[in-house]
Amino acid sequence: MRDYYEILGIGRDASPEVLKQAYRKEALKYHPDRNPGDAEAETKFKEAAEAYEVLSDSQKRANYDRFGHAGLRNGRGQGPRFTDVNDVFSTFSDIFGSSGHGSIFDEFFGGPGRSRRAGGARGRRGEALRVPLSLTLQEIAEGAKKRIKVHKKVACERCNATGADGGVFDRCDRCGGSGEVREARNTIMGHVVSVRQCSRCGGEGRAARKICRTCNGEGRTNGQDTISVNIPAGVVEGMALKVRGGGNAGWRGGPAGYLRVEIREIEDERFVREGHDIYHNAFVSFPDAALGTELEVPTLKGKARIKVDPGTQSGKLLRMRGRGLVDVNTGRSGDQFIRIHVWTPRSLSADEKRVLGTLRRSPAFAPRPEKDQKSFFNRVKDVFS
Repeated sequence: MRDYYEILGIGRDASPEVLKQAYRKEALKYHPDRNPGDAEAETKFKEAAEAYEVLSDSQKRANYDRFGHAGLRNGRGQGPRFTDVNDVFSTFSDIFGSSGHGSIFDEFFGGPGRSRRAGGARGRRGEALRVPLSLTLQEIAEGAKKRIKVHKKVACERCNATGADGGVFDRCDRCGGSGEVREARNTIMGHVVSVRQCSRCGGEGRAARKICRTCNGEGRTNGQDTISVNIPAGVVEGMALKVRGGGNAGWRGGPAGYLRVEIREIEDERFVREGHDIYHNAFVSFPDAALGTELEVPTLKGKARIKVDPGTQSGKLLRMRGRGLVDVNTGRSGDQFIRIHVWTPRSLSADEKRVLGTLRRSPAFAPRPEKDQKSFFNRVKDVFS
């Protein structure tokens, strides 16, 4: 398997901008529309897209730099494997733009995001969509299967996604059925011939004899779909999961776009999350802190009891190993920390005041921070097991 940096012709210290420029160069060079019928060029086109997909992701790139291709197969970050050249176009259009207004993609290949070669399969890939998905901390800890209702473009049932009533088409009289229009220009670089998508037939080389009234010839209409998404345990706020085919339906029978499910985390009343560790505040009375006690505390897997040693100071951290959140990349679990707070009563009876007044004069109740105080980092090492 070839080295990704070698495929793109860049060094291992290449910046994101250099990486993008290198991919742009290779993709233009080996694009199937410029190399029709060339199997070797198609392979190199897919290799370049695969290399860029890995190296443009900071986590995957770090794993690849450290472990090579093995780092993408053992759970540290699965790299892409493009088996069909059509799978490359979503990455390709991200780099070359999808506006349709004079981008490099348009100049060379006749329009954004096409899912076909010239004279080949009909239709164009649908647009990608993004939807937020809110998850509780419990769902994040355990993983979840969610069903998401998405408002999107769906295939037109009336015309079977063809855009034509009865499915009858005639050859486009502008491009002669090729789907492309060639334009010659004289520039300072010489005689340049550019190839653009035919605007009359949308690059298909054919036109509907009678346009479908339901979809106005697009082959798709407004609708909605319910999509099932498996959420792995340990996802974090802002992480996006890509669902193939979950986006808008393609134009006139083209493949559907991707759906990006963006994770949102619902604030939990019991815990504060810091990375893969979680923190819970526990309150104890002054007598319990002085004499020691046991507390029942919540965890992500139910209730648990912890021991509070005699003389425990307010702010002490007790660690419960492995009770935190799993790392979605490594599979290792974080810890749960219990932060002890000594509760001071706000109102006292006369008898309670008298008892505390007596205790206040005892030497044992005089604060001695130089003896008991620990740094934060040492407190974190206190372990409950």
